[in-house]
Amino acid sequence: MSQQIEISALTKNQTRISIMIIGMLFFIFGFVSWVNSILIPYFKIACELTHFKAYLVTFAFYISYFVMSVPASFLLKKTGFKKGMMTGFWTMSVGAFIFIPAAMSRTYEIFLIGLFTIGAGLAILQTAANPYITVLGPKESAAQRISIMGICNKGAGILAPLVFAAVVLKATDTNLFAQLPSMDALQKAQALDELVRRVIPPYAVVGTVLFFLGLLVRFSPLPEIDTEKESTALAAANADKKSIFDFPHLILGAVAIFLHVGTQVISIDTIIGYANSMNMPLLEAKSFPSYTLAATIIGYVSGIILIPRWVSQVQALRFCTLLGLSLTFLIIASHGQVHFLGHSSDISIWFVVMLGLANSLVWAGIWPLALDGLGKFTKLGASIMIMGLSGNAIMPLFYGYVADMFDVRIAYAVLIPCYLYLVFYAVYGHKIRRWKIQ
Repeated sequence: MSQQIEISALTKNQTRISIMIIGMLFFIFGFVSWVNSILIPYFKIACELTHFKAYLVTFAFYISYFVMSVPASFLLKKTGFKKGMMTGFWTMSVGAFIFIPAAMSRTYEIFLIGLFTIGAGLAILQTAANPYITVLGPKESAAQRISIMGICNKGAGILAPLVFAAVVLKATDTNLFAQLPSMDALQKAQALDELVRRVIPPYAVVGTVLFFLGLLVRFSPLPEIDTEKESTALAAANADKKSIFDFPHLILGAVAIFLHVGTQVISIDTIIGYANSMNMPLLEAKSFPSYTLAATIIGYVSGIILIPRWVSQVQALRFCTLLGLSLTFLIIASHGQVHFLGHSSDISIWFVVMLGLANSLVWAGIWPLALDGLGKFTKLGASIMIMGLSGNAIMPLFYGYVADMFDVRIAYAVLIPCYLYLVFYAVYGHKIRRWKIQ
């Protein structure tokens, strides 16, 4: 492993280069992750799935974070950041190539294996990148740096469904989708085989690019910083801490991340299906995940401008969690047809879009609060936080189940307890330093 450098020893140029490289990683995270928003309705049609089965896309992708995050922390300790990141990229590359046999056989289960493998690689990268950017400067401005990373992530997320749709979908597909129910079994099978095999060229390219990105990061000037250096005062404060579970604010923060990412992925990955429920065709509805991500970017830009000079990280977190709770009630309760940005839809879908703004600074607010004071436990603490990303796997299944039982609007009620907990963590939970109430 390369020699580690203390954060205080980094030059301004090294810090700037590090932020640029990590920003590139977050762009990759976003592109690969948020393409799921269009993969879900795409596989739902191509593989003839229920709502519940369609959301196994997000389950397979994000449950790998739960499985891989702790092993990833040990991998990073053994190999260092750069070799670990290379391993992550190569794992993602393997997952992308698995899409080829999956598409050739139109086997949904093989697609899920590919998605799990891509997610496993991302878990390694996220376990490295999030604590890295959190400690790469003063903790008071950590949310500002994370917001910059968020712009890279969500900017890629805006592009991902649009690029996927441009490459894979055709202008005539609206007619194809309408004709599918009236086709006989052989015609339908041929049409769906042709549809699903369109993913082969883009994922072959993605797999190749990810392989070479692994090499690029491995030989990049990204320094191996020491994220576990403790000051004398911090070492004394943590003297009685024997395990990662002795930090309540971290464990509660991991639960907060679980629920936060669940609310975020629901707001983005379900919005096309919600638009379809308003009789909006897929080729028109494909724009809505990008609107939601654009609202998120507006929130990130606001965070960069306001934090920490005008608004503290905690104040921003409290505002966003309360806004998310309010918008959820509006999604369920509001009705009325509106015409906006060339779309005719129920007004409630625009409140789903606005969840992007509500979710924007929650991740950036939770991470520095949860990692505060961990010292030598930082890498393991980060892996616990990354385990929380499995909320992306679990929460959409709750949404899909409720949508199948009732309807896609009522299903957004699953967000209410999530936002209630996030408000709790923002107001009180992050302050808890001991499990025992004195």
